[in-house]
Amino acid sequence: MNGAASIDERANSRNALVAGFLGWTLDAFDFFILVYVLPQVAGEFHRSVADMTLTLTASLMMRPVGAFLFGLMADRYGRRLPLMLDILFYSVVEVFSGLAPSYGTFLVLRLLYGIGMGGEWGVGASLAMESVPVRWRGILSGVLQEGYALGNLLAAVAFWTVFPHWGWRPMFFIGGLPALLVLFIRAKVKESEAWKAAPKTDWAGYFRAVGANWKRFAYLVLLMAMLNFMSHGTQDLYPTFLQRQLHFSTRATAVVSVISMFGAIAGGIAMGLYSDRRGRRRAMVTAALLALLLIPAWMFAPPVAAFMAAGAFLMQFMVQGAWGVIPAHINELSPRGLRGFFPGFAYQVGVLIASTAPFLEAKLSGHFGYATAMGTFAAVVFALAAVVIAAGPEAHRIAFHADA
Repeated sequence: MNGAASIDERANSRNALVAGFLGWTLDAFDFFILVYVLPQVAGEFHRSVADMTLTLTASLMMRPVGAFLFGLMADRYGRRLPLMLDILFYSVVEVFSGLAPSYGTFLVLRLLYGIGMGGEWGVGASLAMESVPVRWRGILSGVLQEGYALGNLLAAVAFWTVFPHWGWRPMFFIGGLPALLVLFIRAKVKESEAWKAAPKTDWAGYFRAVGANWKRFAYLVLLMAMLNFMSHGTQDLYPTFLQRQLHFSTRATAVVSVISMFGAIAGGIAMGLYSDRRGRRRAMVTAALLALLLIPAWMFAPPVAAFMAAGAFLMQFMVQGAWGVIPAHINELSPRGLRGFFPGFAYQVGVLIASTAPFLEAKLSGHFGYATAMGTFAAVVFALAAVVIAAGPEAHRIAFHADA
């Protein structure tokens, strides 16, 4: 009987991780589609690239709304139902983005997409981290988080294969495919046992608990702002930099981006494993400081595809290496009973703070060039991130069923 139960638990752990991973992969795919086609969409709508980066910022700014709504649902009604509703929502919005007739309509749709993107991570991460074995939480955290890098990689592949033949709109139609993931979650993923075991209160008691933990929440927001400045500052305008400043072709841009995302996936998993053995903060600080040292190889290497690919691989290894620890780290730091809401909302408020990164870089690039603007921006962010991470708390491998 115990053996059968153990097999069932392992299967559910795997399915919960797959659901969270694919949900985040496909969410990121939908986001990065626009990153790769910014100049082309700008041209069709007769807008500047800086104007189009506002649609990226719009999505980032609306993510806290999604995290708030779906996070509350996740703590009250469980993780599965909000996750399914969220995936359906962002899939539909993505398809409509490909049909947008004007810049104004496109901007509104990207605002709505931001709500869906903001809701997915917190719910999916809490479901996965509450379901996987404690001893493997760090490395599986890295696997989960690098769904984001895989989504970027898949968007680069779509840019390489779909865009040259059919243009940018069909790429958004592909973004409707995540809706099929709902069928897998409904059939194969069980509700989180940690959620079932957590004490339930009325809404007044729930929000009192949130208020009582405001200092922890404020730290998590600051932490996530720095991590989002790291990722969006090194990723969102990178394809535009390759095309506009280095004059790389569509194919060369896609190849360099794909290679960089292989680095991201490897880094997230490697640093996640390192965090299991040496602690979450040490792994993240190590990644941030090494990223700082890699800026010359990333931005100022000879403008040859091989050199740029090597620099991008190493940079994203470190950036996403730090990120790979995040699902485990901030779920471990979140109070029991609030884990559906707390990590995701803190994450997305951090996104809101960092949402100006692509717009600021685009503006600075107009004066100093992409390489100088992005390299300087990244150096400041990496240094500050290392300080914020090192100064914060840690709850390495805390038991989700027993923490108070």
